[in-house]
Amino acid sequence: MILALGVSVFKKNAFANLSPIAIVIIIMLILIGLIIYSVLRYLNFKFHVSQDDFHLSTGILNKDNIVIPKSKIQNVNIKQNFFQQLIDVVSVNIETAGDDSSEIEISALDKGNANRLKEELFTKQSFDENLEMHVEANASNNDKVFFKASITRLLLEGVSENHFRSFLIIMSFFFGIYYEIKDYFENLSFEEQLENNINLAETAFMGTLLISLVFVLLFLLVSILFSVIKMLIINLNLEVIEHRKNIEINKGLFNKMSLALTPSRIQNLVIKTNRFKEWLNLYRLSVKQAMVNKKQQKNFKIVALDANQLEYLVNKLLKTYTKPEFYLKPDGYFKYILWLRLSIGFAVLNVPAYIIIGNYFWLVNFLFIAFTAIYVHIRYRKSGYCISNKFVTITSGFIDTVTHILELHKIQSVEMSQTIFQKRRGIASVIISTASKSVSIPYIKTTDAKSIVDSLLFKVESCKTDWM
Repeated sequence: MILALGVSVFKKNAFANLSPIAIVIIIMLILIGLIIYSVLRYLNFKFHVSQDDFHLSTGILNKDNIVIPKSKIQNVNIKQNFFQQLIDVVSVNIETAGDDSSEIEISALDKGNANRLKEELFTKQSFDENLEMHVEANASNNDKVFFKASITRLLLEGVSENHFRSFLIIMSFFFGIYYEIKDYFENLSFEEQLENNINLAETAFMGTLLISLVFVLLFLLVSILFSVIKMLIINLNLEVIEHRKNIEINKGLFNKMSLALTPSRIQNLVIKTNRFKEWLNLYRLSVKQAMVNKKQQKNFKIVALDANQLEYLVNKLLKTYTKPEFYLKPDGYFKYILWLRLSIGFAVLNVPAYIIIGNYFWLVNFLFIAFTAIYVHIRYRKSGYCISNKFVTITSGFIDTVTHILELHKIQSVEMSQTIFQKRRGIASVIISTASKSVSIPYIKTTDAKSIVDSLLFKVESCKTDWM
């Protein structure tokens, strides 16, 4: 979008009735304001660590003094973006499960001070805990790199991604650029030259179909390339280091990060794969924690795992978990809802189909019907749930197979959702929430839903294990 805007300004030599000189002056004033703000923020940003707490003083006009007990700190993550790499500093994120004011970011520390701060924040005060830390410090030399993703496996991970999102991004980008330079293409008679070069069929419909197919294939190739590059940039040098009590994730090219995962703080595990990935023995493990910064959740992903590595990590993070051998299925009403939703969408798409290809638009509905049948069948086949004495496992997906795993004692709320139409049919859904996200068991019998809600609430309330 920024590139498309720049092309527009360059072409029209103006933007919003402002000349290029006025735009430059405005940008310079904004930069000067940012520099002044940054200097004042730096001068007023001070922190120190006491025996039991972390103290932060910040603010320019409004002064804030934040005190966070060490016992409430969830994570201390070290990151280094591209600009921080240039000046050899890192940022330290201090996370709690509280509100927005409980997330602290110190944006420029050298690595030595950052690691010392991280150790200090996790220092325990009791004699037993200090002894335990001393033992763990002595055992740190035995920490091992459990998993290191090779370039080959990252490339395979990128190629086997669900490229639909990348496809939409690329389509939006090219349409935005084309809108700004369409006059240039019209002057080159690009469409006429394309029709002559590819020797279109006799009918306009077949010609339009062929052109559309060429462009779809082109966008698909660009989408695959986009996914591969994105996968490499985010996960280059990915390694999982196994400590005595937790694991550490290091990864990134332009945005390097070091993230710690402690089993007691994990709220959900999400396993994702698809048929192609399974053939390549590729799995992805996402870890959901109680965090203020929801965007940070996406960084807690370990990609390019094989089946044995995945099983080992799941057993380390959830020590007593056993993969279910049998899943209960949603009611057949689930299929009806999927058919209804897709039918409404396809009915709306008939309008642009008629505008684009004229009287042949009804042929598109054959594709819609075939796609709907396949989609409903796969969605229903991949949907299931299993509730054991300690865990809830829920599966779903269409292209990807997604498995959600959560521990019963970490459930925050359980509710039954039911519309008036579902009530008449005796159908309901169960929504299970933890401190990190909510998952649902969709469209089951009302009697089963009530039984699940009562059973889960009883197990949660009678469990004496802390949720974190």
